[in-house]
Amino acid sequence: MPFSLTHSLSILSLAFLLAPPAAAQQTAGNAAAARFAPCMSCHGKEGRATSDGYYPRIAGKPAGYLYNQLVNFRDGRRQQYPLMVYTVQHLSDEYLREMAGFFADQHLPYPPPQRVDVSPAVLARGRALVLEGDSGRKIPACVACHGNTLTGVAPATPGLLGLPRDYLNAQFGAWREGTRRAAAPDCMGEISRQLAVEDISAITAWLATQPVPAESAPAPAASVKLPLACGSVPG
Repeated sequence: MPFSLTHSLSILSLAFLLAPPAAAQQTAGNAAAARFAPCMSCHGKEGRATSDGYYPRIAGKPAGYLYNQLVNFRDGRRQQYPLMVYTVQHLSDEYLREMAGFFADQHLPYPPPQRVDVSPAVLARGRALVLEGDSGRKIPACVACHGNTLTGVAPATPGLLGLPRDYLNAQFGAWREGTRRAAAPDCMGEISRQLAVEDISAITAWLATQPVPAESAPAPAASVKLPLACGSVPG
């Protein structure tokens, strides 16, 4: 006696329920990848991007950071990319959290660092600002907030390595001009306005030329005491 459509669907449903957990996870992962595929048209396959383009890598960034930036685009605090604003303007918090979680879970190899044509003196200045800051101008070192290895701090502070220099320069410019903002207090906006253009150029040159360490996961929050209570980062 041939099976009816109802019988066939029941068997398929049972097979899915009895499938090994790994197979079920792969199915769910494939479904999520399909839903978020539009993001990959700019940010690269699985969000990995490249080191010499303009769009930032979002793969492996802390989920809290990615979520905060999606909300900032949706709510008008980041205005420099109209396409991003258009993409997320009608999405719910729940959907944005899911999107952020998907890309945060993509732990992929990084490309080699960029070659930047600047003098050794410029690189030395950039290294000093990144690792030591400038106490005379009350500018904290980048490592104070972004982690000793500059790979970020969970749950919401991003890593700074493996990003294109053009992108880094553009973000400093956006903070200085107010087209990129965070919830108050906007620490990066304040710091960016204290930096001279030459400082920013040196910082981004040094960051872009640094290799990403083999262990590139964000540092756990408990291991770092952030010196600043920034608006989009829990203090």
